[in-house]
Amino acid sequence: MIEVSGFSKRYGRHEAVGNLSFQVPGGMVFGLLGSNGAGKTTTIRALVGLTRPTAGTVRVQGFDVWREPVKAKAAFGYIPDRPYLYGKLTARELLRFVAQLYSVQSAEAEIERWLTFFRLGDFGNELLETYSHGMRQKVAIICALLPDPPVLIVDEPMVGLDPHAARQVRELLRNHADRGRAVLLTTHSLPVAEAVCDRLVVLDRGRVLGQGTMDELRAHTGTEAGGVHGDSLERIFFRLLEEEQAEEARRAVGVTG
Repeated sequence: MIEVSGFSKRYGRHEAVGNLSFQVPGGMVFGLLGSNGAGKTTTIRALVGLTRPTAGTVRVQGFDVWREPVKAKAAFGYIPDRPYLYGKLTARELLRFVAQLYSVQSAEAEIERWLTFFRLGDFGNELLETYSHGMRQKVAIICALLPDPPVLIVDEPMVGLDPHAARQVRELLRNHADRGRAVLLTTHSLPVAEAVCDRLVVLDRGRVLGQGTMDELRAHTGTEAGGVHGDSLERIFFRLLEEEQAEEARRAVGVTG
């Protein structure tokens, strides 16, 4: 449902992402991990039509995001890392607008169900500009899920959420995939990624350090499959970074030597 093929993005001489390829089929939560500046958000922005690739293609539901933008965008819901909403609308007004855009069936009932789910029912008629960051994030999540899209693209969804809402979102992502949808997730929270993702790709400065299931990444890094540290994504993540730093040091010695 998501296909990224040979995606590269350059800003002048700086290559933010280089030759990235992966697929996210239905039924999968796919995690895109990396430190700040790794290229995660650049990739997300290309998938949602905010950044044009320098090379390669990005497709959603078979539609090239840049050649068939309307069809591609109709197929996904997007949860950004910062919820930019219309502050002069109430939550219910915004959700009704989204429901009309996507021709959501039984819209009023669905809107009330989601507001109740996130404990926003009593605040639904208040202006969004009065909401806290966490409340706005919940509304952004509802906007993405209200049309029940076949593809869900999520950039750091837990920012500003209380522990109860964060657990709800983890369960929603997992349930969305279990219903045959595709979910692409970026997060700095390695425990969240480990809990919900079926496959992962680890980026560093636009390059892929490792990709696969947890077991495949363990095999790649030589971490144990069992024991105290064997199931730790954090251990795998830092092992991949250490291996990349060691390889860079070897290359530097080769150049100077």
